[in-house]
Amino acid sequence: MSANKPNTDNTWIDPDDAPELTDGWFQRADLYEGERLIRRGRPPSAHPKKAISLRIDADVLDRFKASGPGWQARMNDALRKAVGL
Repeated sequence: MSANKPNTDNTWIDPDDAPELTDGWFQRADLYEGERLIRRGRPPSAHPKKAISLRIDADVLDRFKASGPGWQARMNDALRKAVGL
């Protein structure tokens, strides 16, 4: 086993216990080129977001963060609405 491959508890001895190799199984499988793991990840977006540095008032930031996970997307939505997009 390669050092890059995770150790799993799904070990089997008898070939009859092996998982069924379906199309879905292959789509979720790690893709290797030799010993190198090729990270496929999310496909590129047609409209990728850009990382920026922006100074925001602390109370505004606190309000968005207090609304829970997804606060950055909600802040983006609020900015889009503010500029008429």
